[in-house]
Amino acid sequence: MRDSEFVVLADQALADIEHGLEASGADLDYSTAGGGVLEIEFDDGSKIVVNRHAAAQEMWVAARAGGFHFRWDGAAWKGTRDGRELMAVLAELISAQAGRRVELPARN
Repeated sequence: MRDSEFVVLADQALADIEHGLEASGADLDYSTAGGGVLEIEFDDGSKIVVNRHAAAQEMWVAARAGGFHFRWDGAAWKGTRDGRELMAVLAELISAQAGRRVELPARN
């Protein structure tokens, strides 16, 4: 995939995550920084950071539970270790850190 295609797909994933957070109704603070970085902050001060990693053409997630890498498979961002979809994994990580269930829609 060309770098420009990766950036478009990664930015769409970040936008989908933001929209999912808004729709979830969860009381979370989040912000985007330049370079494709989304930070989600929780009441206890912990964070989840989602960012695009252009060199590897992956989406990376850093959370209390560890680090996760996702690669575009032509239809969705899939975990490089277990093949699980980015939004499903992220919803679980957010739910664990928020202390309440948060759902994020899968990308269509």
